[in-house]
Amino acid sequence: MKLPFALPFAGLLLSIALGPLLFPKLWHAHYGKIAAAWSAAALTSIAWLAGGSVMLAAFVHAMLGEYLSFIVLLFALYTVAGGILVSGDIRGTPWNNAAILALGTAMASIVGTTGAAMILIRPLIRANVSRRYNVHVMIFFIILVANVGGALSPLGDPPLFIGFLNGVDFFWTTRNLWIQTAIVAGLLLAMFVAFDLWRFRSEPIDGRIEPADPVRIRGLVNVVLIAAIIGCILLSANWRPGVAVEILGTRLELQNLMRDGLLVAIALLSLWWTQDEHREANGFTWEPIREVAKLFAGIFTAIIPVLAMLDAGRNGAFAWLLTAVTDRGGTPHEVAYFWYTGVMSAFLDNAPTYLLFFKLAGGDARELMGELTGTLAAISMGAVYMGALTYIGNAPNFMVAAIAAERGIRMPSFFGYLLRAGAILVPLFLLLTFLPVAPVLKLH
Repeated sequence: MKLPFALPFAGLLLSIALGPLLFPKLWHAHYGKIAAAWSAAALTSIAWLAGGSVMLAAFVHAMLGEYLSFIVLLFALYTVAGGILVSGDIRGTPWNNAAILALGTAMASIVGTTGAAMILIRPLIRANVSRRYNVHVMIFFIILVANVGGALSPLGDPPLFIGFLNGVDFFWTTRNLWIQTAIVAGLLLAMFVAFDLWRFRSEPIDGRIEPADPVRIRGLVNVVLIAAIIGCILLSANWRPGVAVEILGTRLELQNLMRDGLLVAIALLSLWWTQDEHREANGFTWEPIREVAKLFAGIFTAIIPVLAMLDAGRNGAFAWLLTAVTDRGGTPHEVAYFWYTGVMSAFLDNAPTYLLFFKLAGGDARELMGELTGTLAAISMGAVYMGALTYIGNAPNFMVAAIAAERGIRMPSFFGYLLRAGAILVPLFLLLTFLPVAPVLKLH
């Protein structure tokens, strides 16, 4: 495949970036159709090049082999977390905001970035909705809770879960990335407090109303259901009965089908067991997850030609990429892996990007956890941390932005967010590049 086959994917990304900015009414009314049109263009190009059967097989693999489990997990976490109501008057002060961000960052590797984000985003919005300057609170929330906090376990972020399914030890990231994650999270929290203190001093008096009602957590049955979600994920990763069904070349294993079915059942139980007023008080609607589902269905489809070109290695249109991350002898450039994985994660979604570079580095989990531990660290940090650079780098980013916008917070455009997040994060990524903490990223 040649580079022109990547145009539908580029067009979809540009539509997501520019649509809400240039034609907001049209975009919000028809974003699903626009994503479907770009997806159809990608599939048509595959059919023209390789035939209808190849196109159909590739589409089935993208939808059933990759997208289905992805969106089912997000749906379950979104539904269950939406039933947890944190009520009471939380004052949107810098210290309260920092406490929520710190709590969410700590939770993210346990309940997942999506779970932590969905539990805490609504109380954070309620605490800050009356403030004149509140957009930066949402941006730091996306960076910390929806991304950085998920770096310490496969449950935290989808790319690390993919690594776990490919043989990476469950606690590998905990053992090897905790110092880097603590440094990045600590510096981000310090930056947030300093900036929020400055902004808070400019707030009008009515933005500093003292709390009246104590903080209460309701819908606690959903905490049990989140634990059940975690249990389902662990079960599917450790129970391998060897039973599978194949659909047009896509192998669907029993443990994964059972996991997805159980996740849907857990979401339905949450809807059944949670009082409606809890979701109403949360301002819960289906629009954010609906938007994520439609747009990421388009992304998973339109990215098929791009992944095919990348999979072709030195024989593909992206042969320069393999050359960029390895020397002539095949030794990996860890700094290059970090930056290439990260930048591509920001624009291609971090889960498929992680898998791509994992395979590019050899795909042998034992070797990557051994003598190539720096390479695996580079891929993991790049995918998780730099997924925060754009709204589409990690699925919770888009969900948080959609919920905040729905609640009246004027979230920046795609490029506006990219500029703000980049200004915050790029200096930290440069620090990580040369940080003398094992595993050290080597320039070779």
